[in-house]
Amino acid sequence: MSKASVPITGETVCADFNHVRAVLHYTKAAHSLGLWRSEQVVIERFLTDKSARLLEAGCGAGRVALGLAQLGYAEIVGFDFATELVEQAESLARERAVTNVHFAHADATTLAAQGKLNGNMPQKCTRAAPSTCNLIGDKRTEWVRAESFDGALFMFNGLMQIPGRENRRSALRGLHALARKGAPLIFTTHDRNDEAAERRHWKRQAEIWAAGKQDPALVEFGDRYFIDDDDYRVFMHLPDRAEIVEDLAATGWTLEFDEMRRRLAVELKPVRDFSDECRFWVARK
Repeated sequence: MSKASVPITGETVCADFNHVRAVLHYTKAAHSLGLWRSEQVVIERFLTDKSARLLEAGCGAGRVALGLAQLGYAEIVGFDFATELVEQAESLARERAVTNVHFAHADATTLAAQGKLNGNMPQKCTRAAPSTCNLIGDKRTEWVRAESFDGALFMFNGLMQIPGRENRRSALRGLHALARKGAPLIFTTHDRNDEAAERRHWKRQAEIWAAGKQDPALVEFGDRYFIDDDDYRVFMHLPDRAEIVEDLAATGWTLEFDEMRRRLAVELKPVRDFSDECRFWVARK
């Protein structure tokens, strides 16, 4: 259970990701883990052109973006609304002398508004106002244009760490606007119906929500707000498969593929320790 008494917002999540323990957690993973085996399987299956220009939402400390560069992809733009994590990503890129990965501060939920890209937002996210940042309005990334990316990614359940279904749909619409026609979107989520223990847990949660006794910090059914093993707070929305199918259809994406991680690759123990089972999704514009 959370300690919050008011609904969680993007500002709550941004502050949690900027917390020193969270920064250390994700920075350690960026330095030591790199891409998971399952991530590499899906990426190389659906992004066959190494000259592709790729966009990664929720890049964190750079684990995936720098992994993409290591695989030989020509140009990657990664963005995140947590300033501390972006700074760690930039630092790691400099340390490894990687020059074809660009990082920026931006909020995935503000990439598009009413079907149009925002172009006049402040240049940098702040801890106090993460929702005011926008990738398109940042002078450092002014070369980012609508329909300019050959593929988009939102890995390690990043999309599900956005509170509110409409906010997650805003992120999907924004990525859709930035992707070229035919471009794939690769992302992951939990699946609350995948395992028996999860189904039992959410059956009980459904009863709690029906009685109006749910945690008041949670925005909608499927939300969790918990303390991670490294002692920092994590918000996560756990959808069922039908919810994601509906969200993709509502935001212009066509579902092409989905599968649980364990059926794609056998992960090394450090990866299993770092992350739970998840479902991979591939949709196409």
